Amino acid sequence: MDTQTEPDLPTLPAESLAPLREEERIQALDVVRGFALIGIFLMNVEWFNRASGEMNLGLPTGLTGANWWASRLIYVFVQGKFWTMFSLLFGMGFAVMLMRAERAGRNFVRPYLRRIAALAVFGAAHHILLWSGDILFSYAVAALALLVLLYGNWKYVIGGLVVFTGLGFIPKCSPLWAVAGSLAYVGVVALFLRGEKRLTIRGRSLPLFSFILLVLGGLAAVAAGVFWALPHGPKEPRIPVTIISLAVLTLGVLSARFHQPVEARMRRLGMTIYLLPFLMTVVFGVVQRFTPPPPPLVASPSVAQEQPAAAKPGEKKARKSEAEKRAEEEVERAKRIREFRAEIQEETRVHAKGRYWEAVKFRAAQFAKNAPGEAGFATIVIGMFLLGAWFVRSGVMTDTRGHLPLFRKLALIALPVGVGLGLLGSAIATSHTPGDQRDGFQLAIGLQMIGNLPACLGYVGALVLMLHSDTAFSKIRILAPVGRMALTNYLMQSVISTTFFFGHGFGRWGMGRAWQVVFVAMVFSLQIAWSHWWLGRFRFGPMEWLWRAITYWQIPPMRLAPAGTEGPLRPIQAPM
Repeated sequence: MDTQTEPDLPTLPAESLAPLREEERIQALDVVRGFALIGIFLMNVEWFNRASGEMNLGLPTGLTGANWWASRLIYVFVQGKFWTMFSLLFGMGFAVMLMRAERAGRNFVRPYLRRIAALAVFGAAHHILLWSGDILFSYAVAALALLVLLYGNWKYVIGGLVVFTGLGFIPKCSPLWAVAGSLAYVGVVALFLRGEKRLTIRGRSLPLFSFILLVLGGLAAVAAGVFWALPHGPKEPRIPVTIISLAVLTLGVLSARFHQPVEARMRRLGMTIYLLPFLMTVVFGVVQRFTPPPPPLVASPSVAQEQPAAAKPGEKKARKSEAEKRAEEEVERAKRIREFRAEIQEETRVHAKGRYWEAVKFRAAQFAKNAPGEAGFATIVIGMFLLGAWFVRSGVMTDTRGHLPLFRKLALIALPVGVGLGLLGSAIATSHTPGDQRDGFQLAIGLQMIGNLPACLGYVGALVLMLHSDTAFSKIRILAPVGRMALTNYLMQSVISTTFFFGHGFGRWGMGRAWQVVFVAMVFSLQIAWSHWWLGRFRFGPMEWLWRAITYWQIPPMRLAPAGTEGPLRPIQAPM
């Protein structure tokens, strides 16, 4: 694949390996990280008081008074806006580390792989030992996918695809097919980002990526036509295959139109990767919401009398097989709902009243079951990573003062649009009943998830404007130390919440949503004070220090030293 090129990376003069000096830090990133931790905590605290298995069910029903207001406000202004912000920040951090590696003239991939491995270990331990809502492991998987996207050798990508596909045929290993699918997705997307090969068809030049999409979309369109044409063929695939074919064909046309210039690809690709799944969610949500339900399996006497007394043998067989299929689906659906409710009850029991070892055992099994699915989530998260990397590489975040007009547009336009889409979604539905596909919840969630991107960018824009203002809003910089210790503070929130809410601690499980907000305000206020105190004496937070040591495989000095007396990093010695 000699026609592929690496992403356009800056080439800068070399410098020695050393921790970031204070003047090198991008303060806006630290402030945004600190603010993101507030939103993350407001979202997460609910799931220290509610089974994580209910995350896809929306707001709990029956809320009143202050709990209703707290839940609704967080649902509209916070829900989903802050994991996207953290993902954006992760991509920014990736770009900063990459640029510093370029300046120093040192290898980037090897230390970053160690960084990913450490994050995966932190995330797995966090999930199993503390709380099942961890996102660190998800970020580690997505970061690995990002490396494949930017630097992956095509031979290894194809080889990995073959291996994971083959392993999926082993009994109980079918979840590995999700890994294979995600790897294939990342490989195809890499053709858009890194591919320069073009094909000329009837005098029109097309990027290889666009050609592949147009071929796949055409094949899907043919399949959709066949499904619609067959009078007794399966009806279920008709609408989904039609929608998918139209989406793939549209992407093929747009990718050809917007493949150039090269410097815009990362931004365009990042936004598309994030938005596309949720645009599809909205489309399918509309179809589900407004498609009439199928007739009941057992017809009423009046309906039976209206049916013809005789039908062709082929039609009888078709009707019978369809009825049997629907009956089997109903039985299977009822079984899944019973299993889901039993799992929710068990998780509630374990965390509300169980012992610590019971909770660890439950979360370990949960982690093993869900880990392969992180590959699918990674295909969404890398979109935010790419967008965050673009913000840094384009100079927007390294020169925030010079880009204040952009941040003003984000705050005044993107934020209202994002929140407005969330309000529209919440007007349709805020809760989901398991098994009910026509309650509008999928449509509502799709609108909310689409709105999360502009809302997230709008929050970032507002924070940067506050940071550069000459008013009291500039005091927002008080969050910078919290952001510099984001990993430590994130894990500390879990330690405090687990101890306070779970049955093996103080047993405050089930606290009302309004009091949860008070709890977050108290804990986060302490974290602000503690972060200022700690960084007044030390260079890094405890977990940041450990993460950095593993990343560079050198022990950075922990205590602050007088200006100009910084010592070199000490390599980590291998055990004898």
